Amino acid sequence: MAQRCHSYLSISKRLHAFAILKPSHPFASFSQAFYQTLSLPSHSKSQFPPLNFNFDLDDPSLLQFLQFLQKDDKHCLSSLEPSRDLICSAIWVLREDWKHALRAFELNSDCNDEKACNLMIWVLGTHGKFSTAWSIVRDMHSSSLSTHQAMLIIIDRYASANNSAKAIETFNFMNKFRLTPDQKAFHALLTALCKYGNVEEAEEFMLVNKNLFPLEIESFNIILNGWCNITTDVYEAKRVWRDMLKYCITPDATSYSHMISCFSKEGNLFDSLRLYDQMKKREWIPGIEIYNSLVYVLTRENCPKEALKTIDKLKEQGLQPDSATFNSMIVPLCEAGKLAMARIVLNTMIEENISPTVETYHAFFEATDYHGTLEFLSKMKGSGLSPNKDSFLIILVKLFKLKQPVNALKIWAEMKKYKVVPTCIHYRKMVEGLVTCRWFIKARDFYEEMISNGCSEDPELHKIIQKEVLGSGDKRKQNVKKANSDKV
Repeated sequence: MAQRCHSYLSISKRLHAFAILKPSHPFASFSQAFYQTLSLPSHSKSQFPPLNFNFDLDDPSLLQFLQFLQKDDKHCLSSLEPSRDLICSAIWVLREDWKHALRAFELNSDCNDEKACNLMIWVLGTHGKFSTAWSIVRDMHSSSLSTHQAMLIIIDRYASANNSAKAIETFNFMNKFRLTPDQKAFHALLTALCKYGNVEEAEEFMLVNKNLFPLEIESFNIILNGWCNITTDVYEAKRVWRDMLKYCITPDATSYSHMISCFSKEGNLFDSLRLYDQMKKREWIPGIEIYNSLVYVLTRENCPKEALKTIDKLKEQGLQPDSATFNSMIVPLCEAGKLAMARIVLNTMIEENISPTVETYHAFFEATDYHGTLEFLSKMKGSGLSPNKDSFLIILVKLFKLKQPVNALKIWAEMKKYKVVPTCIHYRKMVEGLVTCRWFIKARDFYEEMISNGCSEDPELHKIIQKEVLGSGDKRKQNVKKANSDKV
């Protein structure tokens, strides 16, 4: 290998060098992608593909590999002979930039690694590049690689793109690749459709195909979960519950868990406790999710003491409260404006060595005043959960709702301190909020900055701003003329 291909700096120095690159630098996009990857929470289901990967982002050769990809240095790339793990790590880091991710994948020219192919298909599907994803599936098929997981990934990506028809078509197309759509694939399709809000389509598909896939409890539970926890439609959930009985399918503990969750979100304390009592009569042991739902609905319906007793009860059952348990108290307390009590629960949570989550801090951002917001921003950073784009969006929306444009502008400045880059939706909320507060000149400035950063125009909003700014200018001129005439 050429000497320049061997020139390794220490990983810490190279990371530091990447961190200080300006946005105009050709490697900046890789730097941003790399650090965004490092900052992703490990529990983020929406960001991670349905694959069992352990990405080695600490591999010293990863950043150098990314550099050579950026330069399209074919000599060094061929000399590196990147392993499957290195290629997969590069694809993952570059998942927001599908073209460069595909360039990394193509170094695995034989397409002889199933996991690398599946990961690339997930990235392409996430960006809506399904024709390219299908070409990889065909290559896998011609190379005698299993395409079962690849097809399930494409189904999931079609569903995430709200294209339920294509997801169903892909399921029916599986036999073209010598794959028999089995019960596992059937459940995967129903889950994908429900996960992205297409519960009605999933239920219809389940019923239409009941001759091929006989109705059973697991399929119904997937649909029930969709109505209960994705769309939170208690009317439809009750209907599905009745349909289960009509088809002689007895609800199990999972079914009860979904229904209790749905009732608790609706603030229906009576039905939540009624189903909980039914479970106990059947001698089913409630899981932590059911106790969390009960803690939430009890707190929401102003029964905090009973909520705390429920936490004690789950401990007696040998279960351990988790962050979701305490969030089930903190969120409704913050929604009710009971910040003092929410702080007590937060302190208890920390005393029990349970780390607050992003949801914990976001609940406080929704409820606290400007100074409290600064306090919790600092606490969030100190806990290792740096405030993200959603954090600041929640804060901005709240401040404009309270008609506090001055504080909103201060928070905008805070975003830079926390190294959060505003997105188009941040700009739009700022412009809309400033217009609502009648700060039209400042709104115009933000609108112009928004457009200059590549965000789409809003003709209606622009028209309002221009009209008000011109109107305020005419009024000032009239006031000056009046003042001058009064002097005369």
